[in-house]
Amino acid sequence: MIKFLRVDHRLLHGQVAVAWFNALDVNTILIANDEVANDDFRKSAIRLAKPEQAKLVMKSIADSIAAINSGVTDKYKLLIVVASVDDAVRLATNTKQAITTLNLGGTRKREHTKAFSKAVNLTDVECEKLKALASSGVDVFIQQIPNEKRIEF
Repeated sequence: MIKFLRVDHRLLHGQVAVAWFNALDVNTILIANDEVANDDFRKSAIRLAKPEQAKLVMKSIADSIAAINSGVTDKYKLLIVVASVDDAVRLATNTKQAITTLNLGGTRKREHTKAFSKAVNLTDVECEKLKALASSGVDVFIQQIPNEKRIEF
């Protein structure tokens, strides 16, 4: 069961590994990222941030979609972390409505972005994609850590 999909350009770090992992009562973290899936060094670095009691899986976006759609992830209480809004939208729109919650936790400041919080910066195109997801029933919100106030999108 997918409990949460989080966009965080840093992927797995203290906020995710400790705060969100515990607050969500999950047992598995899926890092869905094409670059990490093909980079043994980055995989090793990410493993260092994994909570001891967590199962950690790192897959490409396509392999993550296939795993979710096959039902193989159903037995886990799953926190999925992606690095970008585009990856989140791709997952959410290709997984048979398995994703109902999308948390925006951290996106880098880039050219043509607007700050929505101290950690979330989005382009107009990303905003439109997120609005479309929200319109389809996905709960989209900004929240860096669990005890911080949610900003509804």
